[in-house]
Amino acid sequence: MRGPHNVWRLVRTGATLERTGAMKIVLDAYEAPPLLRLGARVVGWPLQWLGHTGDPAMPPATRALTTLGPAYIKFGQILSTRPDLVGNDLALQLRVLQDQLPAFPTEVAKATIQEELGLPVDSIFDDFSEPVAAASIAQVHRARLRDTGEDVAVKVLRPGIEKAFRKDIDAFYFAASFIELLSPASRRLHPSDVVAHFEGVVQGELDLRLEAASASTFASNTSGDAGFRLPAVKWQESGRRVMTMSWVEGVSLGDNDALDAAGHDRRALGERVLTLFLNHALRDGYFHADMHQGNLKVGPDGAIVAYDFGIMGHIDEYTRRVYAEILYGFITRDYMRVAMVHFEAGYVPPDRDVDEFARALRAVGEPIFGMDATKISMGRLLSYLFDVTERFGMETRTELILLQRTMVVVEGVARSLSPQINIWEVANPVVEDYIRRSLGPRALMRDLGRTAEVLARFGPRLPRLVERALMQQMSDLDTRPQPRRRWPWLAGGVVLGAAVALLTTLALS
Repeated sequence: MRGPHNVWRLVRTGATLERTGAMKIVLDAYEAPPLLRLGARVVGWPLQWLGHTGDPAMPPATRALTTLGPAYIKFGQILSTRPDLVGNDLALQLRVLQDQLPAFPTEVAKATIQEELGLPVDSIFDDFSEPVAAASIAQVHRARLRDTGEDVAVKVLRPGIEKAFRKDIDAFYFAASFIELLSPASRRLHPSDVVAHFEGVVQGELDLRLEAASASTFASNTSGDAGFRLPAVKWQESGRRVMTMSWVEGVSLGDNDALDAAGHDRRALGERVLTLFLNHALRDGYFHADMHQGNLKVGPDGAIVAYDFGIMGHIDEYTRRVYAEILYGFITRDYMRVAMVHFEAGYVPPDRDVDEFARALRAVGEPIFGMDATKISMGRLLSYLFDVTERFGMETRTELILLQRTMVVVEGVARSLSPQINIWEVANPVVEDYIRRSLGPRALMRDLGRTAEVLARFGPRLPRLVERALMQQMSDLDTRPQPRRRWPWLAGGVVLGAAVALLTTLALS
């Protein structure tokens, strides 16, 4: 389906932005140069009649993204957490995309629940309410379990949401392939791979059984985190299109006035959000990847409560160590170490100059330190970082997309709570602790122990595996194989040599 018909979809996207007045707002927020404004006006104005009008009662940007579809709404949710990028007014307008979208009828939700769970809603729940929150993929109702009397939140997928997302993703794939065709320089960013990654994330959100499993895993990992808790999953009342969790009372992390009225320390909350995210990403390798204000509350006891686990991020241990070393290098202003980590991880082609790359990183990092956080232009900083990556041939790392995006969102949430917050000061102790536990002598011994466990587990099979590999190699070279009786001890020698080399490499690393 990724054919030229998507041109129409993309044309209507631009036309909708122009017709709703969102185009001008976006260009103003990004301080677009006059030439770009003129080009957008020349192209967009004659075609605006092709765009959707949306709900006139909504602000222009919200109106445009809402009418374009769920994938665009997801994009708007990310922007709503970054007033430093899009301005306070636009960020405030977009915040309604987090949980205040138009709801679908309650009767439709009840029909979905009955179809999914196989029982009438009245036999499962008492006091099933009208929607209390509605986002791009699902909406939430408050109810009471008939059997136990416990208050719960019932999440129900929007009707037809799977088809709507497929249409958006289809258009995104077409746009990515078009960009790669017209701009060879963009291929290092792997636009199609980025869309594929986004598609995989979205597919996980469209099966609420997976979200329930994610919530359960996340709860196990974070059970010891002070000032943080999660609602409990009600498995018997959950399915593919329905998920039930315990009800959470609290103040939205996006309502600063209510937080102040409740006596909460917003700066402390902002610092805790950053600390929790870094701990989950580095310590566990499993983190909430949609931590905007609409998915976070502050309970009466001051604890941060997270919900909506449709998008969770996972990074392996090696990538966590690379990420921690890069962060720590920026924190300690050791730009040569940051550069070396990029080269060691293969993020930068080996034929580039490491000293020159370190100087470029210094130009990015130095403006951050010793400055008031409100004076740092994140837009200019990201623009310069993009120039640096292009200059040194860095390619997009799809395994880091979710981590980087979530870091941007979490920083935006923290700064919405306290604009003066310094993310580097907050991150320093967390990253230091992780590096001490993961890169020191104890970590080395732990890695050696794990390697020994793997060798012990697969040891009996290794001689045969090596024998097959060597026989295949000799067959490919069209040489006569040696007598079979010599292979077992030769294979054992190869295995022993490989094990010694691996252990030596780990020790030196």
